[in-house]
Amino acid sequence: MSFRVTADSGLCQGHQLCQGEAPTVFGFDEAADVVVLLDDHPDPSVRDDVATAVKYCPAFALAIEEED
Repeated sequence: MSFRVTADSGLCQGHQLCQGEAPTVFGFDEAADVVVLLDDHPDPSVRDDVATAVKYCPAFALAIEEED
């Protein structure tokens, strides 16, 4: 099943934990001090890593949306 990743830069506090969990999906904008999505429709093989990033985001700025 495919999924979409979202990141709310308004909520992001720049902890960068997501980058550590899923570096092919999450990047970081140093100037703005916020997360950037490198791939909002990542391969299902990284879903567990993305789910961990979403779960442990201190600012609750990340989400996974299921798609058919």
